[in-house]
Amino acid sequence: MPDSISTASASPLAWAAAGAAATIAAGLVAKRLGAFRYKPPRVWKWDAPSGGKFAAINAPTSGARTEKALSVGAHPIQLYSEGTPNGVKVTIVLEEIASQVPTFDYDAWRIQIGGEQFGSGFVAVNPNSKIPCMVDHSTSPPTRVFESGSIMIYLADKYSSPLLPTEPAARAEVISWLMWQMGSAPFLGGGFGHFYAYAPQKFEYPINRYAMETKRQLDVLDQQLATRSFVAGETFTLADCAIWPWYGALVLGRLYGAADFLDVQSYSHVRRWAEACEQREAVRKGRMVNRSTPDKSALYDGLPALPERHSRADWVAAGQGSARGPSYG
Repeated sequence: MPDSISTASASPLAWAAAGAAATIAAGLVAKRLGAFRYKPPRVWKWDAPSGGKFAAINAPTSGARTEKALSVGAHPIQLYSEGTPNGVKVTIVLEEIASQVPTFDYDAWRIQIGGEQFGSGFVAVNPNSKIPCMVDHSTSPPTRVFESGSIMIYLADKYSSPLLPTEPAARAEVISWLMWQMGSAPFLGGGFGHFYAYAPQKFEYPINRYAMETKRQLDVLDQQLATRSFVAGETFTLADCAIWPWYGALVLGRLYGAADFLDVQSYSHVRRWAEACEQREAVRKGRMVNRSTPDKSALYDGLPALPERHSRADWVAAGQGSARGPSYG
């Protein structure tokens, strides 16, 4: 038996080594099985980070962790955000309004979500310590607005933007889809994105569960877009501003490296819509505000990353449009 340990020839050391290997293997199996046999305690207590990309900043408590005031620029509208999907939703709206209102401008300050969202100034504007949040200094006292959907509605109403119709039925349709995104995206981001891309270990059950829900949501969108140019009808609205940074980016292969896994090519109507939205200058610009790295794809044509954006001149300096701003149909 040249490739095995026989009872006649095996030395005590060989038996000891084999036994140790078996013990280690059994321990690893038991550890892996233990993850599936977890029994929740009667009262959960947080005693250590759970692992994953954002483990170092996650905790079951709220409030400021450091003393840090927020910067304030020259314009009434001050945005504090980062170039994540929820941040991009708002910067698309701001760039659309800049294209519609020649006198409008805004400041956008980058809040790095590795911990800056727990500064005292930020928490005073958003007690939930999530980007984005905004302060409107044109009112007395200044108006704070947090949650991306709330900011989008506030801006559209304040500047009478066609992104949010005034006719009740059309307005309700746009807001319904905006709320759909707000309620659905946590399953895509915190659910699928976390377990597929960020969790320290890959587990079949949560990945399958959230992949199923993500594909169901894509099918909802695909059927909606089969009969209309944009999500809420034939014009670009807040609904598209909200949904594109999540689901448009997903079908364009820009989220979680999951395009093949989710077979995004099969959602042809969503892809057609996503590509059409991306052609809008406000979408391209909005995607680059509060980003740290540029997008080198041909469509963005050298459009710079703007970790901070403080005036239309920031785009002019980069050779992107005029200080007055482009006009959209």
